[in-house]
Amino acid sequence: MPVDRPLALTQGDPAGIGPEITLAAWLQRQALSLPGFLFIGDPAMLAARAKRIGLDVPIAECGPDEALSTFGTVLPVLPVKNAGDAAALAVPGEPHVASAQGTIGAIETAVALTLSGQTAAVVTNPIAKSVLYQAGFGFPGHTEFLADLAEKHTGRKVLPVMLLAGPKLRAIPVTIHIPVKDVPEALTQELIEETCRITHHDLKTRFGIEQPRLAVAGLNPHAGEDGAIGSEDRDIIHPAIVALRQEGINAFGPLPADTMFHDEARSRYDVAICMYHDQALIPAKALGFDTSVNVTLGLPFIRTSPDHGTAFGIAGQGVARATSLVEAIRLAGDLAGDLAGKVKV
Repeated sequence: MPVDRPLALTQGDPAGIGPEITLAAWLQRQALSLPGFLFIGDPAMLAARAKRIGLDVPIAECGPDEALSTFGTVLPVLPVKNAGDAAALAVPGEPHVASAQGTIGAIETAVALTLSGQTAAVVTNPIAKSVLYQAGFGFPGHTEFLADLAEKHTGRKVLPVMLLAGPKLRAIPVTIHIPVKDVPEALTQELIEETCRITHHDLKTRFGIEQPRLAVAGLNPHAGEDGAIGSEDRDIIHPAIVALRQEGINAFGPLPADTMFHDEARSRYDVAICMYHDQALIPAKALGFDTSVNVTLGLPFIRTSPDHGTAFGIAGQGVARATSLVEAIRLAGDLAGDLAGKVKV
């Protein structure tokens, strides 16, 4: 079923590649049959980027109600308060703290529109957390901020689960944006169980996988070798898996992470549950850097994002590939259009 409302696409950091991959995605809308999206951010900044990299993209300010009807001929943009104030400072490749409030405002607006039913899903362009921190942003990253916004809107606390979904691998880190040295202390049986429950639920309800198979990685080399190389695998991860299996969730492990990601191993599971950020994201990006999509599970709305960052080093040069953003838009449209059983990731 086609999406009956536009997707809400945030501007991300205006000094990064978000604006130009947005422009490139819109130009491919017909060839790739992309669902319609509404860019939320600064129209002047977007127009300036189009001119800089030589793209002929007509831009029109409008709201969610007009976005789909205009998407075929113009790129619809919903201006965000504070976004335009920093337009003159949005030099490609030169991030500036003055743009932070517009970046944050775009995310807040996208979530509000989606939870109110005016847009079908949230797609986020890359942000620069260091820039936002300078402006007082109090969250480790996008994922945690989205969870906080969801709680404020609904009154219900949620646990956001980061899923990297690509054509060859789905991978989830149980702990996300924390230093590696803090992982063992942060890793609890309860956190592993809840992450797996949310993953199991969303793979069934959103991705149409009837009985998801969850391969759970160990934390230590060789999955700890029964305590010889660290006790976390034996004392925390294994009991969590036992509890999950008693609930009817097909989780197995803990598995040595160094043997989980070759072709034959990946054929035996639907998602890899990893213990920390890089354990999940390194194989996910190695196997599908341009085609993987960052999906946040556990939220009361659909959220996808490219699996890469702001790429300040190439911003404004017209060389950034829009492939991951295109896949994020496509996946958000599939999920929002109740095509979960046909999602090919």
